[in-house]
Amino acid sequence: MGIYRTQIVIVTDILDVVETDTFDNDGASITHLIRRANISHGRLSKILKNLVSQGLLEEVDATKASKYRISMSGREFLQAYKTFSEFTDGFGLTI
Repeated sequence: MGIYRTQIVIVTDILDVVETDTFDNDGASITHLIRRANISHGRLSKILKNLVSQGLLEEVDATKASKYRISMSGREFLQAYKTFSEFTDGFGLTI
């Protein structure tokens, strides 16, 4: 049986995909996020709504569908999470 991802890991996976896979200002599409973050459409939609309301992602209105870009707050959150994760890994702890 595999190890399940926690909510915080899923959120950071989404933020990481948006940050690393958005090469221009167009943003990441929902389809791209589903594939790269390995998450269902229904669950992703709920998380995206939450991340936008919290200011970690920005919704970009594209011609066909919404796309998402990481905000400055999202970048700061992602960096803080990575730093904390490395710290806990050093002690053999998982978050």
